[in-house]
Amino acid sequence: MRRQRGLRESLLSIVLVMEAVVMFFATLVFFGLHLLPPATAFVVGAACIVGLAVLAGLQRWAWAVYLGAVAQVGLILLGILSPAMYVVGAVFAAVWLYCFLRSRQIERQQRLAESESA
Repeated sequence: MRRQRGLRESLLSIVLVMEAVVMFFATLVFFGLHLLPPATAFVVGAACIVGLAVLAGLQRWAWAVYLGAVAQVGLILLGILSPAMYVVGAVFAAVWLYCFLRSRQIERQQRLAESESA
């Protein structure tokens, strides 16, 4: 039987998987615009994609949530290569923060409702 995933774990995992998809396209942009040598673009891009996907699966642990926040900073820093990534990274960081804070709020309300009904 599968373990029940919490709201925070689910939402943050979704954000990280979406970032992995965006990282795939960013890798193609870095290659196509010759911002990085081909081997570097694809190796670093693939490593980032795999890292984000693995991190999405680890969101049940607090340390992985913090590492996910660091990944948001990394995505913003890709703006050094392509200024559009500053915007993309900032949008994902805002979505990450919203999902993190809102899920905590909802889970707190659920615990309060459960304790009142017991």
